[in-house]
Amino acid sequence: MSGVEAFIETWPEAIRPLTRRLRDIALAAAPDVTEHIKWNAPSFCVEGDDRITLGLERSGAVRVVLHRGAKAKDAAGFAFTDPDRLARWAAPDRGVLVFKDAAALEAVEGPFGDLCERWLAATR
Repeated sequence: MSGVEAFIETWPEAIRPLTRRLRDIALAAAPDVTEHIKWNAPSFCVEGDDRITLGLERSGAVRVVLHRGAKAKDAAGFAFTDPDRLARWAAPDRGVLVFKDAAALEAVEGPFGDLCERWLAATR
């Protein structure tokens, strides 16, 4: 069992299936994705830079943050489109999605997977 898998086992049982599915989608988004625990949460990297991070909401939902790493970067000239409007974009390079349960993810799984793939490609 990987460190991330073991970490997920510490989260509430009710959201583990959702979290595992989000993990699978993040890992499948690019052939070179790696994972580790950062910010007390599963985080997925490309070329050593964190790009997708999961977090546990107080409500019991799972938050997915699309970002460009640990430190803020100049977003001037950076553009990314989210045609399905799945994320809330706090900045041009920081999107947040919240899934309350597995059914919420299932409703948008295809577009969410595409969003992750495009995010990883755009932030290399």
